[in-house]
Amino acid sequence: MSKDQSIGAVVLVACVAGILVYGCLVFDVFPGWSLLVLKLTGFIAILGILGIGAWIGWTMATTPPPKPIEELEKEIETEKSAETAEEEKEEKPEPTETEPTKKE
Repeated sequence: MSKDQSIGAVVLVACVAGILVYGCLVFDVFPGWSLLVLKLTGFIAILGILGIGAWIGWTMATTPPPKPIEELEKEIETEKSAETAEEEKEEKPEPTETEPTKKE
């Protein structure tokens, strides 16, 4: 059995044991614990759901708005024209020292 399989087996056994303990507590095998366990379960569930909602709200509130599409299109056009200018500059051979330059 590999290490991952061993860890998986431990997780499986722990979860089954947790289900059994939770079931015993909820169905009053240990008298007096069922109401407390149900209250805690409900509280933790609501806490998780509202916590995720609060995290989403915080993320939305603190994230800057995206740029308008018009600005993005202008930036793309500017980048394309700059790339085209660089390509034209690279294609144009510069005179070497051995070649005389022509003056008109």
